[in-house]
Amino acid sequence: METNISNKEFELIQKYIKSNYGINLGKEKKSLIYSRLRSTLLEKGFNNFSEYYNYLVSDKTGQAAITFIDKMTTNHTFFMREVDHFYYFRDTVLPFIEDTVQDADLRIWCAGCSSGEEAYTLQMFMTDYFKNSKKKWNTDLLATDISTTVLTKASKGIYTNDQVKPLDENWKKFYFKQYDANNVIVTDEIKNKLIYRKFNLMEPKFSFKKKFHVIFCRNVMIYFDNKTRDELVNKFFEASAEGAYLFIGHSESLNNSDTKYKYIMPAVYRKI
Repeated sequence: METNISNKEFELIQKYIKSNYGINLGKEKKSLIYSRLRSTLLEKGFNNFSEYYNYLVSDKTGQAAITFIDKMTTNHTFFMREVDHFYYFRDTVLPFIEDTVQDADLRIWCAGCSSGEEAYTLQMFMTDYFKNSKKKWNTDLLATDISTTVLTKASKGIYTNDQVKPLDENWKKFYFKQYDANNVIVTDEIKNKLIYRKFNLMEPKFSFKKKFHVIFCRNVMIYFDNKTRDELVNKFFEASAEGAYLFIGHSESLNNSDTKYKYIMPAVYRKI
């Protein structure tokens, strides 16, 4: 196997990931592509990245694309990340939903859920909030990602003892069980309220049957260029109910002149 990736090969893969997944890789990512895909080339016996690219675009099973995106995406997250968002969700968003949603059917989407920490945190907040409600609320939460590997991990709900340290002691007591000496597992009460699905945010149109009250899409759009980000936000807007909230990462921002959402606070927007 050749020990490098040519500029032409890099451009082919760069265009592939941009057109299929919206991820914008600059020239400085050339070595990253090489390091993350090198093991796949060795495993498949390809002599260079041109052979690998031809395999990637011609594979009809879809397995090559699954392996590719698993290798290329960064799935770094943790419980209670950007914690002010969760408290705002609990103290402002959930009371608004409780007062205005007549059918008691919450529509919450965690887009780019990675290994599940964010989705489980949201579900625990909702379970706590509505446990004494007179209504029987449907708090099922949709959690999506393009990586099959992280979705599998998320659906298992197994985390190390260190990973759950930031969580409230009552949550660790009631919403987790000891799995083994070093790991805990999310209880079925919480786990069964999450719907994990593979979903590509670059779909030209979101065809959900009902509109969402809240969308969390945090630290996903940092990999997109401005045009891709604006197109995605417009699709989020169309998929949102009136009064709905959009949460993005603190390292991300929307162009206030281009978005239909109204700025509420850092990294929080609303459809009003």
